Amino acid sequence: MTLETSLAPDVRRRAQEVVAGLRGAEVAGLLFHPIVVLDADHDPDASSPFGPSTRELIVERGIRHFCLATIPSPAQTAPVIGRLQEIATSHGSRLPIVFSTDPRHSFLQNMGATHRAEGVSQWPEPIAFGALDDPDLVREFARIVRDDYRAMGIRMALHPQVDLTTEPRWARQAQSFGADPALTSRLLAAFLEGLQGPALGAESVAATVKHFPGGGPQKDGEDPHFAYGREQVYPGGRFEDHLLPFRTAISSGAAAIMPYYGMPVGLTRNGQAVEEVGFAFNRALITDLLRDELGFEGLVLSDFGLVHDAVVFGKPFPARAWGVEHLDPGSRIARLLSAGVDQLGGESDTALLLSLLEEGRVSLERVQDAAVRVVELNLRLTGDAGNPPSTPDPADLPLREHVELGMLAQSRSITVLQNGLLGYQEALPLDRPLSAYLRGIDPSALPDGWSVAEPAQADVAIVRLAAPFEPRDHFFLESGMEQGSLEFAPAVVDELRRLAAQTALIIAVTLSRPAILTQIAEFATAIIADYGASDEALLDALTGVVTPEGRLPFELPRSMAAVAASRPDVAGDTHDPLYPAGWRVTLEIPSTSE
Repeated sequence: MTLETSLAPDVRRRAQEVVAGLRGAEVAGLLFHPIVVLDADHDPDASSPFGPSTRELIVERGIRHFCLATIPSPAQTAPVIGRLQEIATSHGSRLPIVFSTDPRHSFLQNMGATHRAEGVSQWPEPIAFGALDDPDLVREFARIVRDDYRAMGIRMALHPQVDLTTEPRWARQAQSFGADPALTSRLLAAFLEGLQGPALGAESVAATVKHFPGGGPQKDGEDPHFAYGREQVYPGGRFEDHLLPFRTAISSGAAAIMPYYGMPVGLTRNGQAVEEVGFAFNRALITDLLRDELGFEGLVLSDFGLVHDAVVFGKPFPARAWGVEHLDPGSRIARLLSAGVDQLGGESDTALLLSLLEEGRVSLERVQDAAVRVVELNLRLTGDAGNPPSTPDPADLPLREHVELGMLAQSRSITVLQNGLLGYQEALPLDRPLSAYLRGIDPSALPDGWSVAEPAQADVAIVRLAAPFEPRDHFFLESGMEQGSLEFAPAVVDELRRLAAQTALIIAVTLSRPAILTQIAEFATAIIADYGASDEALLDALTGVVTPEGRLPFELPRSMAAVAASRPDVAGDTHDPLYPAGWRVTLEIPSTSE
């Protein structure tokens, strides 16, 4: 699939004509993509935690792309966006706004990565799709996302994320499809088909595939939002593995690609050392590789906050200008544009870009080239304004059938890791009413006929755990990034051991990233993994109402020593993993037929 359109084939020429007719400030504004916070009573003249008022950004600065952070319900979001569109189409360039968003249909909440589902159907995290390897389901999910977004007025997705989960400690694995480049590419193609359709047009939501050229191989698994995680390394020489999904993104017609924050260290390509600067600042990777070698013609949108230091909600958030920290903000913008970036995520300083143009530090030709790509995307999404495609009524969201599909996906993707130990043979499925001790599960989710009991009197204990991490909270967004050790605290293990001595113990661990379960596996009767599931969906899988089908999308290491000795760019590289990638225990579900 290429970047075709239902518009006339001269859409690029039309975009060039639009840009040629704009004032300099209006052209400059097209190169910025800041964050906005909306509520039901959004005041376009009020300042925001991320900077100036929305009206100033639209009218004075000419900005026409905005990333949505917090938003109200779909029924409230749609009219707010409509009012902002009225401001945009009656001022300056008259171009409509393209509103974008990080994922909004799953469980995790982190303003810098993903939003918990509110007012839309709730699905497991994307890593669950890797566990299922069901392209048809991914395609259907993407169509639902497309329709929900369009109902609210959102026309651009800052996803899918296709980084390979090859470093077990990395914080962003829940939003990826897994460690296998071929599986990731297969699911990516299905997602793009569902989100954008057969051609990018009026019925599409534009996809932003990230993080080029693959964000998984972070040194020590640290996140490059922060200076301690800026290095990306390839000791196994697997750069091409991580690049493969982006080849698929380009051949499948992805509208935009987002480079990662990290900077490559010790990477060589074609016999040449790659400069050790952040990917978005790296001309060898953005222009020479992405544009010239791979042939990408769409929009290159930088990850957010590469230019200015900031304080957000009282927390410091230095610019992620890795390798070029010494440059001033103007020089960083000039470097980004020279590298091949078209649009600056999280930035809104149009005056600085205009001063760079006046001083000759950035060429007008380069700015206009980037602006044409922005306008072309806008024109493709606008389509035939006289015959707008139908969308769901935002007041009807979430649609009941979508809620049911999402819950089914939650249950289906669950992976059974262990079933039967210490005399409790094949504890799963729990296919008859039992008395249960619950931890981390709402008793109201229990099936009919079940009861709650203390451990010594219970038939079974069911305990939900989150994958462990080391809490950090100095920088903005840091508290939401699950980093550090994969081991449970000794006190947690000891408490679970005491519980297992009293009754059969079922452990359900949510794998937002891998967890080390070696000690727990010694005494747990059964262990299952979920990738985002409600209590009801979890119990449906445990009781055999829905057959859990998921296979591990990454390996679960045996120890932190094995993790430390592994190569971050190589999938399945820890020594003697407790559970290898692809692992599952198949449950025998009794037939309900007569």
